[in-house]
Amino acid sequence: MTEPISYTPPFRLKHRKAAEVIPFLSTYIAKREQEIVEIEQMVERYEKRRMQEERTYQSMSTLRRLLSGKKPAHHLAVEYIHYVKRPMEKVRQLRLEIEQARVILNTSDPSEIIAVSSEMDEEMN
Repeated sequence: MTEPISYTPPFRLKHRKAAEVIPFLSTYIAKREQEIVEIEQMVERYEKRRMQEERTYQSMSTLRRLLSGKKPAHHLAVEYIHYVKRPMEKVRQLRLEIEQARVILNTSDPSEIIAVSSEMDEEMN
């Protein structure tokens, strides 16, 4: 799958000295990585629950299946979007933020002025 080109509008960029940003970046990266782990665990729990529900439904007798019913496909699709698709989009966004932070961390000279996103700027304050 192709990754979308991320464009940050100029009004969302803040200019800071690299010396102010560099000490903050390692904690910022660690916090974002922890967020990613939590989201991936949530998605994994949802998928395990869905598989268990499906196994339980398939193990029922035909009469019980007929009486119990199954969630309509469109409900399952909405659940999938809510519990898997959107969180994984958030993970992709967080990974891009981590990548940008690592680029700043590895390439910046402490004396130069760099542009940081407004989200990163808010977390610094």
